[in-house]
Amino acid sequence: MAMGRRAHVRELVKTALMTQPLLFTLPTLAANSLSLNPLLFNPLRPPPSLVASRSTVTMSPNKNDNGQDQLDAIFKQKRVVRSQVRKALKAMDPSLRSHEDIAVQDLVLGAPWFKSSQRLCAYISCSALREVDTSKLLSEILENPAKDGHMELRKKLYVPRVEDKNSHMRMLNISRIDDLIANSMDILEPASVDSDGNEREDVMQANDPVDLFILPGLAFDRTGRRLGRGGGYYDTFIRNYQELAKTKNWKQPLLVALSYSSQIMNEGVIPMTENDVPLDALVSPSGVIPISSAALDRTSV
Repeated sequence: MAMGRRAHVRELVKTALMTQPLLFTLPTLAANSLSLNPLLFNPLRPPPSLVASRSTVTMSPNKNDNGQDQLDAIFKQKRVVRSQVRKALKAMDPSLRSHEDIAVQDLVLGAPWFKSSQRLCAYISCSALREVDTSKLLSEILENPAKDGHMELRKKLYVPRVEDKNSHMRMLNISRIDDLIANSMDILEPASVDSDGNEREDVMQANDPVDLFILPGLAFDRTGRRLGRGGGYYDTFIRNYQELAKTKNWKQPLLVALSYSSQIMNEGVIPMTENDVPLDALVSPSGVIPISSAALDRTSV
């Protein structure tokens, strides 16, 4: 009976996520002198050190001409990489995509840092945006009480709600898939109030810390660099939460991104600024890549 309920919940999640239309697309730009092949991670190359350097380009408030030129070059390079990765994802065979979706989620579900997490923030995948599927993860989290019968063992899940176009996003608690509704752009997110009209718990006002963030993105590398879609929503939110955790003397959450094979770039391809937040770990179909010392410590938990 529990298996039937779990399969039903998983199917509801999958169906809801797969019916979202393509809405958030950026203009396709010319790839300039870069082709796709040199951008992609080559598994035959020796991998960089797991605890890698996370150098960024920092800009002072009073940018000189040279500094502004450097920043412009970074943004141009980001646009080039985004364009190339979108092309690769669009060309991805559906059967390969499905295989990698399952492989990535199974790796997460089996990871010590996921099993030990009590509270986490996770994105709701949108197939039209060609994000790694999270329907299996969501269903496992939301169906946990039916599996063990102990509500106190249930993981507490927070999912994103975009509030405006100024990189303002909140993470609100949900307890079932029915808590998700389509927003004005038909993207699934939690309503600000529950079915009883009560405000949903915002993770920024929660009394307890989050252990884990499951993050999306367009491109990644093995040194922890993450390239988003250009809105800055996740980087802004993570920085704010990290500051909150520091203020409350909480342990910082582990930042883990999910990636298709074609989204992993060679080291040095993805530029970073001081506003870009580095990852602790990356999960691809080939395995979990621990990057920071925190990830290395929690991999063996």
